[in-house]
Amino acid sequence: MILALETSCDDTCAAVVTQDGEIRSNVISSQGVHDRYGGVVPEVASRHHLELIGPVVDDALAQAGISLPELDAIAVTQGPGLVGALLVGVSTAKALAAAHRLPLIPVDHLHGHVAASFLKPSEFEPPFLILIASGGHTLLAHVRDHGPDWEVLGATHDDAAGEAFDKGARMLGLGYPGGPALQRLAEDGDPEAFAFPTAQQVPGLDFSFSGLKTALLYKLRELGEEETERRRADLAASYQRAIVETLARRVERALETDPALPQRLALGGGVAANGPLRERMRGLGVAIDIPPIQLCTDNAAMIASAARHLPALPFPQYAALDAYATGERGL
Repeated sequence: MILALETSCDDTCAAVVTQDGEIRSNVISSQGVHDRYGGVVPEVASRHHLELIGPVVDDALAQAGISLPELDAIAVTQGPGLVGALLVGVSTAKALAAAHRLPLIPVDHLHGHVAASFLKPSEFEPPFLILIASGGHTLLAHVRDHGPDWEVLGATHDDAAGEAFDKGARMLGLGYPGGPALQRLAEDGDPEAFAFPTAQQVPGLDFSFSGLKTALLYKLRELGEEETERRRADLAASYQRAIVETLARRVERALETDPALPQRLALGGGVAANGPLRERMRGLGVAIDIPPIQLCTDNAAMIASAARHLPALPFPQYAALDAYATGERGL
């Protein structure tokens, strides 16, 4: 069995997963202190990871009914992410592995989002397309096998979809994280009330959200404070629809323009927890895997899932292992 640690942002996570993809435990401790700042503060996140990582690991092992010496390997998110937060996970994983002479498996965070679809009970097998949409990344890729060498078909030119949700929510006076708050407000609104742009002029399969944010800002100025307050739900619903359509139409474009691509789709990343996006993607008419919400947001089970298909570093080869803040694929 594999114990995995995930500390790339503000969730402190540990999970135990079997070699065949059964989740024995998946502990996620959300720090819950960043809403007062309107976003994640890297130094604050790192300090809270230091406080939480020990109890979270203990909880994951207890729920799985296993001790450290009984593990086959330890896996950890090496990057991309907030480098201080990543270092807490990497240092902890190295210490635990070295103390018990266990092999260590470094994992790319995005590979984890892909590998969430490999876990039981769905076990969605390659090849398929995957849309990864989160606070830090938005991309469409062709996944041919279980490894990390997928083909990126399109990526964002500017903000990620999650950033667009958070910044739009902030403009509407909502809290952090913005995605869930904006979705709740949008439930009472009309998604057709305002025609926000969906960046269809962006070539190929790439994404862009900067024009959408600007359009919302200008609309708020045009309406004024009183009208904005009265129509906040309509604004939220229309803004959310524009994000969903921007994502969905790129996937549709890929499926329609390249018949060689598999007519199979998986979703990953925190934005994949958005209800309207999940509903829109299910309407595409292709085989689809949408992991449970707890496997869409940052979690360690997906890191363990990816680790099952990666080489393990034996002790003491991983002693100098470091974290990296940006993706090795230049994303």
